[in-house]
Amino acid sequence: MPKNICEINNSGLSRCPLKTAQMSWKETAGWIPIDASEVSARAQLILVFGGRAPNVVSRAIQQLHARFPDAAILGCSTAGEIQDIHVTDEGIVATVIEFVSTRVRSATIELRAGESQRVGEQLAQLLNAPDLRHIVVLSDGLLVNGSDLTHGIVSSVGKEVTVSGGLAGDGSRFKETFVYTNNGAKGGIVSAVGLYGSAIRARCASLGGWDSFGPERVVTKSKGNVVFELDGRSALNLYREYLGEHATGLPATGLLFPLSVRGRSDDSGLVRTILGINEDEQSITFAGDVPEGQYARLMKANFDRLIDGAIAAAKLVTDIAEFHSCDLGILISCVGRKMVLGQRVEEEVEGVRDVLGSKPMLTGFYSYGEISPLTPTAKCELHNQTMTITALKEVVD
Repeated sequence: MPKNICEINNSGLSRCPLKTAQMSWKETAGWIPIDASEVSARAQLILVFGGRAPNVVSRAIQQLHARFPDAAILGCSTAGEIQDIHVTDEGIVATVIEFVSTRVRSATIELRAGESQRVGEQLAQLLNAPDLRHIVVLSDGLLVNGSDLTHGIVSSVGKEVTVSGGLAGDGSRFKETFVYTNNGAKGGIVSAVGLYGSAIRARCASLGGWDSFGPERVVTKSKGNVVFELDGRSALNLYREYLGEHATGLPATGLLFPLSVRGRSDDSGLVRTILGINEDEQSITFAGDVPEGQYARLMKANFDRLIDGAIAAAKLVTDIAEFHSCDLGILISCVGRKMVLGQRVEEEVEGVRDVLGSKPMLTGFYSYGEISPLTPTAKCELHNQTMTITALKEVVD
């Protein structure tokens, strides 16, 4: 299985808080600084999110690599880019990060059908070290079982290591997604960066805001993230009955009606969103596992609660004194939320900004799946239809 791994050191940097800068890409002018930045050419990490054609993104990445030769580049295609409190479509945004006392290491692995968990395990093994503190992982959004990938990573690192990230998007097209690395844009891969050392702090949370409706049904036939039957009936036909006129737009319109899946009666459950349908099998493919024997119920949007969910996630990451102020906020929200919120989509990002305050740089994207603990102390899992927030800061003596 092809792999790529590199490590970036930062000896000789002055001792001051981590620095960040944002830039946007223009075809005619290249990278244009958005803020007045003090980030130097020694920056160690660049997050790139964009909805442009892969050849365009690859050219843009070449320019970044020339300007910041020591930086690990990590990013993906999107269903919308988050740049401060603004949400753009079909753009490219880069956030350049210069750490003081934090090492950065990156690794990339190709996906294979049915091997998402193994890929996660191998990725974690490449990054694991005694001083590993946080992993940010981004994956092809259509060729992966996000639940298995997440489980593979989490099961292979210690409990003191936090994990967050997401699945690449392709707007509402669901045709092809890409992950961005120093080598450009490529489909069918998973890439991650590890952050190392005692100075780095990470805190994550993920909340939704959807309402359940209709009866709860038993998943009577499924395999991994593919559901064939609910209550012994064709899953696809059942979905179509509930969606009514929206059914003609599947799988894209399925984003407006995700599935809540739970096990025990006291289990709050997880939300799963549709990635694709199979007419011949009458099945639905979801972004994460939907195990047989569990209970499933359709969900629909509640506009105000979606925004409240984003704000609540921000409050969870700032509920301890150490994170009343952070240096960087990585926001990964679901494409389904963006479709529901429409022209008011920036309100959920503005809500996060109000909680995190004016200090941290905000970056991120709209995804096909979000990887994060539900609360800062919970187990990391794949979520759908949530706003996920990763707050980062460096504490330098």
